[in-house]
Amino acid sequence: MEPIEQYVIDTVRRMRIEKKISQKELSYALNLSIGFIGNVESSKFRAKYNLSHINKLAEILECSPKDFLPEIPL
Repeated sequence: MEPIEQYVIDTVRRMRIEKKISQKELSYALNLSIGFIGNVESSKFRAKYNLSHINKLAEILECSPKDFLPEIPL
């Protein structure tokens, strides 16, 4: 996994936890399988977010898509 991909995953996870949204709830909100978020957040799987996910996550977590990205390249 590329550092930028892990950064996005870690940022989404942190924001999800801060808003007290479970992995299951977030999967439902994204209209994805129940285990998808768990797979993304686990280092055992290669699942990751795509740009469509990022856009929808920003809507769900009430932020901008750019909030998931670092200020400078990694």
